[in-house]
Amino acid sequence: MSETRPSGPAGSVQVLPEPTHLPVNGADVPESVGYQLKRRLLGRPLVTASLHEERLSKPLALGVLAPDCISSSAYGTEEMLIELLPAFGLLAFSLVLPITGIILVIGVLMTVVYREVVQVYTKAGGSYVVARDNFGPRVAQVAAVALLIDYVVTVAVQAAAGTVAVASAFPVIGPYSLEITVGVVVLIAFGNLRGIREAGRVFALPTYLFSGSIAAVIVVGLVREVFGTLPRYDPTHLPGAVDVHHVSGLALGMVVLTLLRSFANGGSSLTGLEAISNGVSAFRSPEGVNARKVLVMMAGTLGFLVAGVSWLAHVTHATPYASGYPSVISQEARIVFGHGAVGNALYLVVQASSALILYTGANTSFNGFPFLASFVAEDSFLPRQLTRRGHRLVFSNGIIVLTAVSVALLLVTGAKVNSLVPFYAIGVFTGFTMAGFGMATYYRTHRGRGWRPKAVIGVSGGTLSALIVLIFAVVKFAEGAWLVVVIFPILVFVLIRLNGRYRRESDALATLAPIIDTEPNPACHVVLVLVDDLDLATLRTLRYARSLRPDRIRAVHFVIDNVHAERLADRWRTTQRGDIALELLDCPDRRIRRAALELTARTAAAGNTEVTVVLPRRTYPGVVGRLLHDRTADRIAAVISRVPHAAATIVPFDVDAAITRLKRLPFGFAHAGPQAAPGVPEPNGSATAPDHPPTATGRRSLAAPGHPDGVVPVAALRRRIPATVEGTIRSVRVQPMTNSHVLECEVVDDTGGLLLRFYGRGTIPGIQPGRRIRVHGTPGSQDGTLAICNPRYELLDPERHP
Repeated sequence: MSETRPSGPAGSVQVLPEPTHLPVNGADVPESVGYQLKRRLLGRPLVTASLHEERLSKPLALGVLAPDCISSSAYGTEEMLIELLPAFGLLAFSLVLPITGIILVIGVLMTVVYREVVQVYTKAGGSYVVARDNFGPRVAQVAAVALLIDYVVTVAVQAAAGTVAVASAFPVIGPYSLEITVGVVVLIAFGNLRGIREAGRVFALPTYLFSGSIAAVIVVGLVREVFGTLPRYDPTHLPGAVDVHHVSGLALGMVVLTLLRSFANGGSSLTGLEAISNGVSAFRSPEGVNARKVLVMMAGTLGFLVAGVSWLAHVTHATPYASGYPSVISQEARIVFGHGAVGNALYLVVQASSALILYTGANTSFNGFPFLASFVAEDSFLPRQLTRRGHRLVFSNGIIVLTAVSVALLLVTGAKVNSLVPFYAIGVFTGFTMAGFGMATYYRTHRGRGWRPKAVIGVSGGTLSALIVLIFAVVKFAEGAWLVVVIFPILVFVLIRLNGRYRRESDALATLAPIIDTEPNPACHVVLVLVDDLDLATLRTLRYARSLRPDRIRAVHFVIDNVHAERLADRWRTTQRGDIALELLDCPDRRIRRAALELTARTAAAGNTEVTVVLPRRTYPGVVGRLLHDRTADRIAAVISRVPHAAATIVPFDVDAAITRLKRLPFGFAHAGPQAAPGVPEPNGSATAPDHPPTATGRRSLAAPGHPDGVVPVAALRRRIPATVEGTIRSVRVQPMTNSHVLECEVVDDTGGLLLRFYGRGTIPGIQPGRRIRVHGTPGSQDGTLAICNPRYELLDPERHP
């Protein structure tokens, strides 16, 4: 593998070998298996400097941006006939013409609206930007959701229709249409993850090939009709065709409903009309003028093809099939060109061009959806991961999301175009609605020359599109439109909620920054090292803690298992010869995160103190490592971040690297036991906790002179006044001194805490976190805390003194 880097003033590139190992401190660190697999599948990573924008000429722009729009002529007429034939019989072939005419009138109106859009919004167009600039970002989320749904359904519809075109020519693959369609979508997604560019002549070819071949079908068909040589199908004798039996005595309501359903299906012919406005910034200068010309050419081509296909369906009686293939446009090509050698060749050209443009139309969504998603995410209405470019400078996360949702939709609907159409037009015409009303608002606000006619056109287009959305939601509700009707407002609500969350986070970070910046620097820095075992990971963490040069370092172990805690304390005394004492902190409910949070809060609350909690994290490779070990350090760090004047630092330790290093040691050294490796303490298996403590140790004495009634709360203690206190040992640690040790333990009751110091003692049987104790002595002061040195004490029976 290799990578290219710009070199020299001319911007030439030189090819350098791409390293598979990265040198770190003189050692080679191999790339992860996942990255190597990604590199093999997607190719070498592209540097950001490779990102550039290719400006499109008008012919190239028409070929690149129009496939989604022009290819809809391949199935729009068929979708109308599917609704008309079962109710009106052969009359459907006459009714399809006026319905097509109404749809073309709407197309003309929306073309006029989008001519104004591309003229005004020459940098970034589309209904989302129109709605955002004229109605605000929240209302614009209606357009955002509409377009996102439109892109998802476009992938499914175009890919499914492309497979129908192939199956029409080769019926043997028809039963495998779902598998083929899903495979095509995955293949297109893979190509886009590799960074294929839509702005290229190879992607413009299908548009011109399809337009030319279908235009030939229409022209030849019209010529043959004039000369009376154009055959006609007999829909009533086509095995597998949809029901064409005329239902007599239809009520007026059923007639209207059927016509509206057919009109709603036919509305899918106008999908993709917004594509030019979404890509206007890719045009050569002047962008707006060139985009308007291409938009008119695209709309004119679409209108001619839709009208021609509907007219040929009217005269040939090409009939939809229940299985979806052969398609209506396929039957028209077959009957127009005939079955001769030339006719078969031309027929295959038509089917190949149909499949190519439909698959290319599906590919356009893989450019449009990630860009729109990144645009919405930049406005903080979608997760910001969607703004990141991936391995090949494409928005990989958006491509993956689009692929997953599109494939799921195909699986649910069985890749049937007729089943997908109910999901389609709501998103399309909602975008038209926002664009129409948005441009009307723009012209009413700016009031430029001739603004009134333009505002009227915008209102008319928006009103008509909104009416179509309403019609579609009603007449197609039971066929799947209900899902869009339900999901649409939910998605809008979710996007607004996400934005609210982002705004609150931004406000908190921006508003509190000046306040925190003016606070005085802490007078004391305390580092808490949380210890669960004494091993290489802990030793490295202690070394890092010392490098922070704090005022005080505390090593803390939360006691869950008393036996383990005693062994750890014994190993700590024999191995750790520094100035860091191990503090055993009781954790009776085993909620380590809660205990760490309380310890940090108490430490940070003691005056002007800054606390850093340092946690060792042993990292294990692969899925097995994640299954065998938890992520306690990450969870503790998450809760500590909530404490003011506290921060958490995780010190990772690669266990797999330690295993590899151990294997490289000489056999005898590596298997001589832990004591052979310097710095690795030997486990002490002889230390055991006493089954029961002695009734009294040290200076044996009861609490107050002879009676427990003399016990006073900690809060009532006074310096230099002897007293008896009863409480629970919360923490224990051994503080090293020059020639001896000091055993310190903290005793707490409901009113406060007291420090006990036993000089010359490294361990005392029974003194452990969680035990109840009664002490008597004279309180003094130790670093501002009440303390009793060498007190008389009695360990209490936990059953009698809970």
